[in-house]
Amino acid sequence: MARKKAVKVEADPRLNAVNEALKFIKDGMIVGLGSGTTANLFIAELGKKISEEGLNVFGVPTSFESRMMAIQYGIPLVSLDEYGELDIAVDGADEVNKETLNVIKGGGGCHTQEKIIDYCAKELIIIVDESKLVDSLGENTPVPLEVLPFAYSSVLNELLKMNSAPSIRMADKKMGPVITDNGNMIIDVFIDLNNPEEVEKQLNNIPGVVENGIFTKVDKVIVGKSDKAEILKK
Repeated sequence: MARKKAVKVEADPRLNAVNEALKFIKDGMIVGLGSGTTANLFIAELGKKISEEGLNVFGVPTSFESRMMAIQYGIPLVSLDEYGELDIAVDGADEVNKETLNVIKGGGGCHTQEKIIDYCAKELIIIVDESKLVDSLGENTPVPLEVLPFAYSSVLNELLKMNSAPSIRMADKKMGPVITDNGNMIIDVFIDLNNPEEVEKQLNNIPGVVENGIFTKVDKVIVGKSDKAEILKK
């Protein structure tokens, strides 16, 4: 009888990034909880850490999904009304410039809440796997803009004047556009990001734009690999 070959199960590189990020969580901290698949892994593991070690840690969620995840894993929650400054925020990203550590976020449509909470933190840590690293920001990923529905047409016109390629993000499970937790629309735009700090400001200066997905205030990026995690700093 032929022996079956053992199936090698590859470890998720993102878990190595998550476990490295958990080392920065200390008792008494207020933690910003990011959104997305990698951030969800962090929330799950943070909940286990709190339970096993008896840590007095509170979370501030950046989306409905991260709030539900935190509740599921027993992370006590507080709000920005109670704590205007957070000790740390841990979030994922859609694309990371491996030199500048500037990132694009917003594939899940909640970058407005993410930026508010992430930028309120004393330290912002981004956790990704190697597939999210790029040499030039915006290579493969458009910048998402959360836009007031009333203003979507005028915002599109302004973006076209900036030699960009904008498009309204359409929903998969319903007819019409994606609607954010805040009741707004999303416009995805490919635009020159040679100076992301300046573009971040320019996009937000367009009337009707609530917030964009360029994040330029990242302190550390933790890159999960198959056998370890690497910490990138500015």
